[in-house]
Amino acid sequence: MSFVPHSDADRREMLARVGVSAIGELYSDIPAGLLLDRDLAVPEALSEWEAIRRVTELAGRNADLICFAGGGLYDHYVPAAVDHIIRRSEFYTAYTPYQPEVAQGTLQVIYEFQTMICELTGMDVANASMYDGPTATAEAAVMSRAVKRRGRVLAARSLHPHSRKVTNTYLGGLGAELELLPYGSDGLLDMAALSAALDDDTAAVIVGYPNFFGGIEELEPIAEATHAAGALLVVAADPVMLAVLRSPGSCGADIVVAEGQPFGNGPSFGGPVVGLFAATKALVRKMPGRIVGGTVDVEGHRGYVLTLQTREQQIRREKATSNICTNQGLNALAATVYLSLVGKSGLRRVAETSIQNAHYARRRLVEVGVELLFPDAPVGREFAVRMADSHAVLARGVENGILAGVSLDRFHSLQAGDGLLLAFTEKRNRAEIDRLVDVIAG
Repeated sequence: MSFVPHSDADRREMLARVGVSAIGELYSDIPAGLLLDRDLAVPEALSEWEAIRRVTELAGRNADLICFAGGGLYDHYVPAAVDHIIRRSEFYTAYTPYQPEVAQGTLQVIYEFQTMICELTGMDVANASMYDGPTATAEAAVMSRAVKRRGRVLAARSLHPHSRKVTNTYLGGLGAELELLPYGSDGLLDMAALSAALDDDTAAVIVGYPNFFGGIEELEPIAEATHAAGALLVVAADPVMLAVLRSPGSCGADIVVAEGQPFGNGPSFGGPVVGLFAATKALVRKMPGRIVGGTVDVEGHRGYVLTLQTREQQIRREKATSNICTNQGLNALAATVYLSLVGKSGLRRVAETSIQNAHYARRRLVEVGVELLFPDAPVGREFAVRMADSHAVLARGVENGILAGVSLDRFHSLQAGDGLLLAFTEKRNRAEIDRLVDVIAG
């Protein structure tokens, strides 16, 4: 059956009502060169059974590879209970809880989510999730400009290229552009370049923690220089690493953002993810608009629930500038369930095991003559190696059942040349790492 609800008679009646005789007249203002004058190049419709058979065939082509890829998307173990809980009917179809009287469970989860994020980041307040890590970074840049009433936003070139690109898209609509700061020979932010770039029109400085290369930035001197210029420090963190690193809040960060995929959300070819966004109470009080929220006590647990509602985000006839109302509730629920299951000590073990695997691989690669991109950088569970043809290594890895990292050659804006970014999680073991070393060494 057809899923198009309108008959030919319905369409003729609608066209007559708006005063045109054919659908084509509705597009008369569009230049002819931009109009498609043929049918879409898509296959004919399939029956339900034919579609199932076709999708099953396509799924069968997937290879089950041992994953050493990272760069913001990580192959962590997701306990079976996570999927079981988030598929409960009261959660699975839930959207933003506009009617709190019928969404108490969702509100409880949001409270728990925000409290956990505050504990991890060392910040005072957190919102109820963003679309993903890059959009959370972009929102932080926009928020910083609004709070400081300044125009410039600086970012380390070692910030994730996807976050930089999305942030540039947001800033472009405001007549601004992200200004990049170089990294030094150790892959960390060049402090001299930062000091030279800061001025009285700088709203924010954005750095990764760790950065895209896996290097762990020293946040305190960056915060001191940034604050001395009257700007805000935005930290884009790896949330798993926050279990072992000093919290950004204790190091002087004003806003912390992160990609929440590692918390109970498995890697995929796109689709829903969750962005984390936390800030200080003093900062959000300066936001134009109003803050909805406050300190609350739920079942004996004290925490802070926050909804940021800027002037641009309040419901009215003017255009909204934020996706903050479209929170990724189901993914935030998965993150909350995951963190509840593993607990503080469990998350720390996840981080420590990931780091131990990374440093074992680092030692083994050096032993076989592989060049580290930044040998002097302090790293956590991710680091980069230099090579002449990363794509050939990746192809060799697939032949051996291994996804051997992410090619740096994909990200020309990093200015790092060719190589591989390698990431390690608690799921990897030494036998698998030894296979990776053999693939890279050739």
